[in-house]
Amino acid sequence: MSLVTLVSGGLDSTLMSIMVREEGIQQHPLFINYGQLCYEKEWKACEDVHRKHGLPVPIQMDISGYGKIIPSGLTNHSRSINDDAFLPGRNMMFLTAGATYAYSKDANAVCIGILNDEYRLFPDQTEKFFRSCESTLQIALGRKISVLAPLIRFTKRDIIEMAKARNLEGTSSCQASSKEPCGVCVACIEFSLSGIDLTKGA
Repeated sequence: MSLVTLVSGGLDSTLMSIMVREEGIQQHPLFINYGQLCYEKEWKACEDVHRKHGLPVPIQMDISGYGKIIPSGLTNHSRSINDDAFLPGRNMMFLTAGATYAYSKDANAVCIGILNDEYRLFPDQTEKFFRSCESTLQIALGRKISVLAPLIRFTKRDIIEMAKARNLEGTSSCQASSKEPCGVCVACIEFSLSGIDLTKGA
């Protein structure tokens, strides 16, 4: 078995990739540049953390035009990085890109690092959504590419503890383009609610 891991250089996707390796499963890491403000920071963190933790070298897919046309606080400085954080269709786009890459690699699945949908912020972060995407992708591709969300039973606090147990460090989760964590984006707030203040170097 082999699968595509959707990676961003963040804590969740990097932990997911390490867990896939622990299961002895071959993985093809795919980083997607969708026009996010933090693209350069994310890509550098992704390359660095994969190298540091002995993960396969990630491949980058450039579809940055998506973020230039679809307005969101994640892709446009004129929007609020918090209040306008929802980028419509982002996870569907990720899964389509990941599944088609899996198809080209003759892999069996695409793996996304979404957490417990009880704490979801957006409509495309639920298990129901993933199952629906899996069915649609099977029709579109003519064969089944499973959609896996191995972290969906866990909270952010769980993820932090699991990462600590694996000495995972060097990830970048803030969605702002600034060098230091902004403290106000939804990712920074998610960490803050779990007792971790990224602005203090945690």
